[in-house]
Amino acid sequence: MKPLAETPVLSIVIPCRNEKAHIATLLDSLLQQDLDGVSWEAIVADGMSDDGTREVLASYCARYPEVRMIDNPARFVSPGLNAGIRAARGSIIMRMDAHTSYAPDYCRLCLETLESAGADNVGGPARTRAEGTLARAIAAAYHSPFSTGGARFHDEGFEGWVDTVTYGCWRKETLERLGLFDEALVRNQDDELNLRLLRSGGRIWQNPAIRSWYSPRPELRSLFRQYFQYGFWKVAVIRKHRIPGSWRHLVPITFILTNAALIGAAIVGSLTGAGRYAQIFASLWLVLASLYAGLLVVASLITARRAGWAAFSYLPVVFATFHVSYGLGFLSGLRWLLPGSPFSSAAVGGAFTELSR
Repeated sequence: MKPLAETPVLSIVIPCRNEKAHIATLLDSLLQQDLDGVSWEAIVADGMSDDGTREVLASYCARYPEVRMIDNPARFVSPGLNAGIRAARGSIIMRMDAHTSYAPDYCRLCLETLESAGADNVGGPARTRAEGTLARAIAAAYHSPFSTGGARFHDEGFEGWVDTVTYGCWRKETLERLGLFDEALVRNQDDELNLRLLRSGGRIWQNPAIRSWYSPRPELRSLFRQYFQYGFWKVAVIRKHRIPGSWRHLVPITFILTNAALIGAAIVGSLTGAGRYAQIFASLWLVLASLYAGLLVVASLITARRAGWAAFSYLPVVFATFHVSYGLGFLSGLRWLLPGSPFSSAAVGGAFTELSR
């Protein structure tokens, strides 16, 4: 493997669709990156935007030779990333997102960390910026172990080996060896790639000095839809690898199934005249519901103390939205675990594939 000094060209790949409100801000931040002495290019894989994004991109391409636009007719992330990687001239590939802002030293620190850490993929932790009380509550919950299961990339201060990082920076040969991103996945394609990397003996390093700020969903409806899709497409990852990337991915579905089993057993017992058993199952469900409600309050108090007390009134329902939406999405995907079920974006369609902001 060649050292970075001998392969200085960096290719930044950005999948996007209908990002007129954000794409100029992202490209301006790229042009301000501290990349003196490093030749680079930005490849924007546009998913056939129809909101004016392509016109904005065309104007930047005309003014800045470093910026290129390519078409992504599939319109979702995985094919766009792969098209950008295949078109890249650089030996180093860096992924960026249109809804994220980046520190001026983001690219430079990714390159330095990739060389110094001895890792196959590097990146920084997930950080958020949000406006409005509800959006700040969603951002605060996003960083809580109660909603994320203790995933290290949600810990802004953690430095070390992890199972995934935000976005990522790889040598191109690493991605080619892995086979690029799985284009059957509408969601979770980055987690799945990192799982393949780890299972092949690769390593992922998180450096908290690598700073970027993601804009989380600003309302509960869009948050529910986002995590419903994450849960649904996690089933595809498990189907492919025959094992979860982490056992924390199974907690929400276990919670949903336990509630459904207790409620269902209580109803069946009542309808069949087994009143004693119905009462037992109803009592068990009330205990479970009470424990969960208590955990929601405790987690909300702990999170609000760090994030601000104005968010407290929203946090219980925000935490519940994370858990229930992911669990229901996972439940919806379980039927695709059956042998012969064609798990692809074309096969599932509808709400499982339509991305929104």
